[in-house]
Amino acid sequence: MGLHVVLHEPEIPANTGNIARTCLATNTALHLIHPLGFSIDDKQVKRAGLDYWKHVNINEYDSIEQLYKIYPDGIFYFIENFGTTYYTERDYASDSDREVFFIFGKETKGIPRDIIKDEEENCLRIPMNDDKVRSLNLSNSVAIVLFEALRQQSFNHLT
Repeated sequence: MGLHVVLHEPEIPANTGNIARTCLATNTALHLIHPLGFSIDDKQVKRAGLDYWKHVNINEYDSIEQLYKIYPDGIFYFIENFGTTYYTERDYASDSDREVFFIFGKETKGIPRDIIKDEEENCLRIPMNDDKVRSLNLSNSVAIVLFEALRQQSFNHLT
């Protein structure tokens, strides 16, 4: 089926623009959960996405619950620094016949814990030196996780 990137209340337009470009390059849908910290028409978003912006499969929602309702059979992975499982420990190849969603939180606060509450086993982390760095850049984190899933799925028809 497909891979999806979900940004829960993103705040920095350049990050969203860079993520949109990554999504387009990988045939991945981008889902934006409102409120956004910027306007989609913001020139910084479009600058980061260059002239590709109009070709990106972008879906917008007023809440995460809206997304869940549209994709009731989806697999939802929450990427957070408090996850206990590394993103590399999941078998995304076996998920290739389902809709797989990677949910990333806002740059300053991450994903609200109440969204993850009953999904702790699907809370994944990227290993890093937590003593020195609070988090990685959002667009870098998306690329790291997305390309691991694509690698496991033999790059899913990418050239």
